Amino acid sequence: MSFAGPANRRSLSGTALGGRYRLDAEIAHGGMSTVYRAFDTVLERPVAIKAMHRDVAADSDQLERFRREARSVAQLSHPHIVTVIDYGEGGHSEQERQAGWVGPYIVLEYVDGETLKSLIRRTGSLEAVVALAYALEIARALAAAHEHMIVHRDVKPQNILISEEGAAKITDFGIARTLTEQGLTMDGRVLGTTDYVSPEQALGEHVSGQSDVYSLGVVLYEMLTGEVPFRGETPVAVAMRHVREEVPDVQRARPELSAATAAIVEKATAKDLAVRYPDMPSMIADVEEALAIEAARAGHASGEVTSVLRTLPAPARRRLPLRMRHPVRWTLGIALIAGAVALVAVFALRHAERGTGVTPGVRSTPGLVPVRLAQESAHSYNPFGTEEEDPAQVGNIVDADAATTWSTEYYHEDTLAPKPGTGVYVDAAPGVEVKKVEIQTPTPGLEMAIYASDSFKELPYGDSASLKARGWHQLAGSVVVGANQSIALRPVDHPYRYYLFWITRLPPESESAQIAEVTLFR
Repeated sequence: MSFAGPANRRSLSGTALGGRYRLDAEIAHGGMSTVYRAFDTVLERPVAIKAMHRDVAADSDQLERFRREARSVAQLSHPHIVTVIDYGEGGHSEQERQAGWVGPYIVLEYVDGETLKSLIRRTGSLEAVVALAYALEIARALAAAHEHMIVHRDVKPQNILISEEGAAKITDFGIARTLTEQGLTMDGRVLGTTDYVSPEQALGEHVSGQSDVYSLGVVLYEMLTGEVPFRGETPVAVAMRHVREEVPDVQRARPELSAATAAIVEKATAKDLAVRYPDMPSMIADVEEALAIEAARAGHASGEVTSVLRTLPAPARRRLPLRMRHPVRWTLGIALIAGAVALVAVFALRHAERGTGVTPGVRSTPGLVPVRLAQESAHSYNPFGTEEEDPAQVGNIVDADAATTWSTEYYHEDTLAPKPGTGVYVDAAPGVEVKKVEIQTPTPGLEMAIYASDSFKELPYGDSASLKARGWHQLAGSVVVGANQSIALRPVDHPYRYYLFWITRLPPESESAQIAEVTLFR
């Protein structure tokens, strides 16, 4: 990355600033400063040095802006913000004076990778899940800055670094300002890059966190399309298009994108501040939801995207296929499936013909007979949530194979808060008097109650009506379930058709619970 700098700018490569930081190579330079790859000879680690040009440092306003950048970013500690390590002002050593260096410098965390701009130029548009994952990381970083009353004011792909591991980090708070700060503006100049500038910033009006929201929306548009939304003969012409024109519909360029993703770009780049996201957390919530939607539609994720998916809150994670919620288990599962395709095919055919049997390892009880259930008899039940949990895998609980499971979604609390519970039920039509059940689970320690019904009420998701009001009768109170748990049921006066296995608490220190098999005995 290289930019034309002042004609009198001198390279400092080889200089040791402060007797500690050896400047090894120039990374990039602009009109105000140059960034070097350097080496901290005290802690023996690579760092980046942002050194202000000597002629620029002679301007007191510019010098104070540079110092303010160091002070403001030093307040921030976030995994997706490039960390400020140190600050100094050169000209104290003979070597610095001989090199003609008398200006200030900032010592930064060194990120080995490339800028997001370079990545887009190299690859074109990014996969939706990748673009949203980067947008989410940067949004979270900006939200942290805004909490400290710091607005970046120059959010653009050139200021977003992508590490070798694939994580996004925002840098260059060179024109950042606190929301309480006055002065330090530049007459006749719009601070910020006009390709991403917010309308209010282009007009020289008050700048707030919503300005960073707008710029991030434009960055997301570019990640999804490979192009900035507006072109013009001059920077001012581009800025005026941001003021007067709506950002093009991203689905025109990428019809396969979800409506949720397109809506984020539209809302983030709204000209009307009353329509635009009011703050970064509001945008983050929608990006999390859209990322889950795009990941579920893509059916795959890798690298940094997988790490980001793990950070999604429970409502968004519930949209993900089980293989994305348990990436390690899914990888192992593929290997097992690849080695046993023929066996699975025979097993599936056998069950299609005769229904399920009894899972190996289930303890029989004298005088009791296991109830045979077809896989289609099992159903996920989440009446106090927003949708069924893991419906595609629920048949696993009655497939006579303890190696296959159904899973709850992920929760932040083992109480399943704010819901009272979630679970699965089986349809034992036309009805059966069940006396005992056996549960097999790879997540022992979960708590479960058991209910039965002849005809329960299907109310809208989220309705607050209790299980009893819905037509369920409790046959066993809450029980801590072991790996192989037998539960005796209360005597019943007639055969029930439906039996509900209601999870009320997850295992200690767990985010989810799984059920491998349920076996009914009559």
